[in-house]
Amino acid sequence: MEIRGPLELPARREDIELHTADGLTLVGELALPETAAPLATLVTLHPLPTAGGFMDSHIIRKASARLPALADLAVLRFNTRGTTSPRGTSEGAFDGGAAEQFDVAAAMDFVRERALPRPWLVGWSFGTELALKYGTDHDIEGIILLSPPLHRATADEVAAWGRTDHRVVILVPELDDYLRPAEARERFATIPHAQLIAVDGGKHLWVGETQTRRVLTEIVAAVNPSALPLPTHWPAED
Repeated sequence: MEIRGPLELPARREDIELHTADGLTLVGELALPETAAPLATLVTLHPLPTAGGFMDSHIIRKASARLPALADLAVLRFNTRGTTSPRGTSEGAFDGGAAEQFDVAAAMDFVRERALPRPWLVGWSFGTELALKYGTDHDIEGIILLSPPLHRATADEVAAWGRTDHRVVILVPELDDYLRPAEARERFATIPHAQLIAVDGGKHLWVGETQTRRVLTEIVAAVNPSALPLPTHWPAED
């Protein structure tokens, strides 16, 4: 069958809870390859909850549905504080990206406790702000930023990545509502080693199977390029 839309490929899926340093319980899910050990881990950070973002936002949900099977990746997704999805509601209240630093830390604590390999932060929109602001505090291999608006991360917080050896991969849609490629190149220039990918025809929400496949391909290209090209059918064709 063709891999598209909400199709969920085989994986070991587990409802999990994260516990923050300020006493909250967050709900989430861990998806692992069905039989193999994961080669790397995606810690996903969803779009703005006050604008409908949550752990089921479609790119994050499709990464969890497909990439354990297609690329041997572990995918951790969760609702930040005060966010609701079919999985449940995380305790606390939205704090505009400030107290959410504890949510990121709780996810990374979970990664360490489970000994999940080679963690990457994958942020989308608001999630990119959390990755930029707090990712340097943690033992990660890199960050992947999808549609970064750069509304909350300061110039100093962006520049801090230029003083690290973390991989920084940035996907900027040509037709983004907030930050387009030309301005993005200027504002991320303080990270000389960043890989900025301008996506022709891309939009902030990455709607449609073509854009979904492009985003997932770029994630895998950064984290486990040996899995490329990603199959378009399941079972995968030889």
